[in-house]
Amino acid sequence: MPAPRTVAVVSFRLGGSDGVSIVAATWQRVLEDLGLRVVTVAGDGPVDRLLPGLALDAAEPPSAKEVDAALADADVVVVENLCTIPLNLPAARAVAAAIRGRPAVLHHHDPAWERPLLAHITELPPDDPAWRHVVISETARRAFNARGIDAVTIYNAFDVDAADGDGAVTRAALDVDTDTRLLAHPVRAIARKNVPAALRLAADLDATYWLLGAPEEDYGPELGRLLASAPCPVIHRPPPGTMADAYAAADAIAFPSTWEGFGNPPIEAAIHRRPVAVGHYPVAEELRSFGFRWFDPGDARTLDRFLANPEPELLDHNRAVARSHFSLARLGADVEALLRAAGWMQ
Repeated sequence: MPAPRTVAVVSFRLGGSDGVSIVAATWQRVLEDLGLRVVTVAGDGPVDRLLPGLALDAAEPPSAKEVDAALADADVVVVENLCTIPLNLPAARAVAAAIRGRPAVLHHHDPAWERPLLAHITELPPDDPAWRHVVISETARRAFNARGIDAVTIYNAFDVDAADGDGAVTRAALDVDTDTRLLAHPVRAIARKNVPAALRLAADLDATYWLLGAPEEDYGPELGRLLASAPCPVIHRPPPGTMADAYAAADAIAFPSTWEGFGNPPIEAAIHRRPVAVGHYPVAEELRSFGFRWFDPGDARTLDRFLANPEPELLDHNRAVARSHFSLARLGADVEALLRAAGWMQ
């Protein structure tokens, strides 16, 4: 029996709690379910092949020899965001050079033009006739097409059958009693996550604000000032257990972002049957069109009424939408169709 074809998944970091790592893990899962052998390559994280020069904070990129060796046995390379966002341009150049003319999927999450501070960098994403470009929203696909790059949309996917978490144990670990409202903000702490709006919402709900992620992108000083002057009780720490436990512990989820390439927490909240207040960034409007019923971060009164008198029908509806459109089964079918159309899978 022939050995399964090998797919190398490459990124800055893999195996972590950031959105790209989480999405890459779902791709790895469906690729393996398709009978493919997957090897992971990154500059950071618990990966099969560690190349420190690919890391976000690398002092210098990996050599061409190192990249070629890491990808030598790969029949197809999946590049997760590394050739999309210019956070380590030398690494992006090295990977792009290594996969020229080879079957590769460039999976794009955060193109530079979506961030004002990076929009002047135009060399990414690279293109090659041998490659296929995948984006995570129709909003992104239109932007790629406007720049002369054909891309297909494959939405992020989730384990829609995930078991419920243990909210009671999590609250005990956080020292939050059962009578306290807990508003969770499950994000990395960066400017576009809109921590000020989440804090205002928590205060208006008479809730404790729980920020799960650490500051990144030099946001630490500003975050420190915001939390020190917060108008509500604050918890800033990662979940003591799983993310399912975190959702189970929360009364509601805050996601007032001003911009996201996608935004996983609103879908995760739907799966775990939690109300969520979602900002009006462009892809959120695209996701709303599937039928999600989300609250407005600026309308605490409506969410407050819901928390006082929950409507299970709303939570059931959102979960059904997530199950219909954002399952791993749907992702598996989309990825298989992509590989077959490219001639990379029998």
